[in-house]
Amino acid sequence: MGQNAIYTRRSIRKFQDKSVSRELIETVLQAGSAAPSAKNRQPWKCIVLGNQSKEEFLDAMEQGIDREENACARLPKSRSGLPDTKNTLRIMREAPVLIVVINTNGKSPFTALDTDERFTEICDTLSIGAFIENMLLQAQELGLGTLWIANTCFAYEELTAYLAAEGQLIGAVALGYADECPDRRPRKELGDIAEFLL
Repeated sequence: MGQNAIYTRRSIRKFQDKSVSRELIETVLQAGSAAPSAKNRQPWKCIVLGNQSKEEFLDAMEQGIDREENACARLPKSRSGLPDTKNTLRIMREAPVLIVVINTNGKSPFTALDTDERFTEICDTLSIGAFIENMLLQAQELGLGTLWIANTCFAYEELTAYLAAEGQLIGAVALGYADECPDRRPRKELGDIAEFLL
């Protein structure tokens, strides 16, 4: 995988009405599994959703968004993110495939952790970030578009109940053929992100 995918990858929010073959999906997942992980724990599991299962998952997400807005908000300080979450839901409905990512060692974010568990969670989350980035770059090289999604947090309990999967729901990746060519978004200058103590 060359440097080109790193610099040409974009977050896609418009997808073509075109299916993605299982072979391509498996190629994307295999790239994810090549990522490094803390203590080689490989703490990732993917649930690939399409068609009816995708719609049921997104219906559960919509219920969670409605609860956050109108009933018992679990993330009241993040309420300003709900309009963006509704837009993300629309995008997810348009994408032909969703790859839901689970931390197999993780616990619900509503569960208290001791210090050792917290550091393990940090390391596993870093590992899963590498796993997801590998998938995004592989998809780019295959001519597919992706959107990495964390807005599942607003419907955490509804989505984990639907999935009935053990572990911690990290987020999802929308996958399909892009129906847009977004411009590169601004990036911070190197001097703003790096401090050299050589």
